Amino acid sequence: MKARSKARAAARLAAVQALYQIDMEGTPLAPLLDEFHRHRLGAEIEGDQYAQAEVAFFDDVVKGADARRDELDELLSGKLAEGWRLERLDKTMLQILRAGAWELLARADIPTATVISEYVDVAHAFFEAREAKFVNGVLDSVAKAVR
Repeated sequence: MKARSKARAAARLAAVQALYQIDMEGTPLAPLLDEFHRHRLGAEIEGDQYAQAEVAFFDDVVKGADARRDELDELLSGKLAEGWRLERLDKTMLQILRAGAWELLARADIPTATVISEYVDVAHAFFEAREAKFVNGVLDSVAKAVR
C-alpha cells in the first residue's frame, strides 16, 4: 500500500473514532480535533503504534460528516432494510456509515470503489465479516443514489 493511501486509511479509521466520540460524549469539534492532532494521529497509545494519518483529510471527513449529519442520516435511513432504523445500529457502525456516505457525497475526486473498500476495511477493524458486508451494501446503495 502506498504511503498516501496508508495515511488516508489511518485518517478514515481515526475519523470514525472521532465521530464516535462526538456522538457519545458530545465533545466539541475544535478541542476534539486538537486532541486527535496532538495525541492520537501517529501516536503510540498503550503500546500500540497508530499509523501516521493524513491530517487534512482526517479533518475534512470529521468536519464534513459532523456538519452534514442530519442530511447523512436521512440518506442512510432510506438505504436500510424495511423496518430498520438508524437508532438500532451499533454506534460505531453508524459512524462508519456516516463517514463513508459523506465521502461519497462530498468527495467526488475519490473513486466510489475506493471509498467503499476503505470503509469495509474500517468495519473489519471493529466487526466480523457479516457487518463488513452490511457496510458494503449500504454504501453501494448510497453511491448509486448520489454519484
